[in-house]
Amino acid sequence: MMKTYVWTLPTRIFHALLVIFVISAFISSEWDKYLTLHVAFGSAIGVLVIYRVIWGFIGPKYSKFSDFNLSIYPLKEYIFSMFNPKKEYVGHNPAAGYTMVAILIVLLLLIITGFLTYGIQENRGVFAFLHSSYFREMELFEEIHEFLGGLLYLLIGAHIAGVLFDKLLHSKRGTLESIVKGYKNIEGEDTKLSFLQILLSIIGIGLSIYVLIYILSVKDNPVTLGYNEVIDYKKENTLFVDECASCHTLYPPSLLPKKSWNIMMADLENHFGDDASLESEDAQNILRYLLNNSAEDSTSEASVNILKTLENKDTIAITQTPFWKSRHKDIDKKYFESEKVKTKANCKSCHMDVEKGLIEDGNIKMPELGS
Repeated sequence: MMKTYVWTLPTRIFHALLVIFVISAFISSEWDKYLTLHVAFGSAIGVLVIYRVIWGFIGPKYSKFSDFNLSIYPLKEYIFSMFNPKKEYVGHNPAAGYTMVAILIVLLLLIITGFLTYGIQENRGVFAFLHSSYFREMELFEEIHEFLGGLLYLLIGAHIAGVLFDKLLHSKRGTLESIVKGYKNIEGEDTKLSFLQILLSIIGIGLSIYVLIYILSVKDNPVTLGYNEVIDYKKENTLFVDECASCHTLYPPSLLPKKSWNIMMADLENHFGDDASLESEDAQNILRYLLNNSAEDSTSEASVNILKTLENKDTIAITQTPFWKSRHKDIDKKYFESEKVKTKANCKSCHMDVEKGLIEDGNIKMPELGS
């Protein structure tokens, strides 16, 4: 049986890297502390997609979009004759061509919305300049990003199903094996690479790997650079720090709304079971500071979501807010009961910079139990 060289080495390397990067991006998206890793893999995927789009115009035969049969009639003909095909396709069949283009488009949109979400929600990266303008709509961008992620997995599922379907019906073609070996058992013209195509492949694939390594190894890089500023509470209000941090974690005023601070400061005699009474003048001083820096005046993700989920309730404990409960529901209670944490209210045991006004996903470090 005649063999045809269909998929060149650069195309096969692109495919392998895309699979590895997408899986890695998916896994790292499941934990907030791996957000930088997620962004790094997303960025590398973005470079791969751009490379593949260019490859689709100036790459070798069978990899070009012009070989994808992107019109309705070939697609209908292919679908209705799948069990008894009227035509052999050396490269992508019409269904695979449509799926491949859809995957590239969704990946591109996924990367764009990911960067937008990262900039607006986390105040990091190239779109951080949009944070102050669109922070109240941060969930919208995140929802769009997650929707596109779900759509991508459906398309990938369809792509895999198509390959397996072809393997079942037409195993002699060797379509599945061609992803690794490059050859199909089909009559056609062998594909070849020009010097320009080889150079483009080295640059495109090499750049994707470089971007991944660069983001993970260079701390203050433009892709993940944060713009949230450290707050010197001692400098802003010494009394607030002296009175509050002497007994517990110095909670940023932005973690509760004005209503909660008013209720709390009005009943210091019964401050979570303790008498934290202050001179009237000192109490008013601290209250003014809390009100001027409450959740209503913050653009941080935690502040916005706490304010949104509280819905004007009289909650004064941060750990009793719906948002806090939602974000910590999957954490084993053993962490809160451990010697290093002791209580849910001990935020600084995991959030390294909470007393500097920062609650960022990348600064979460959960203590080792039993060590």
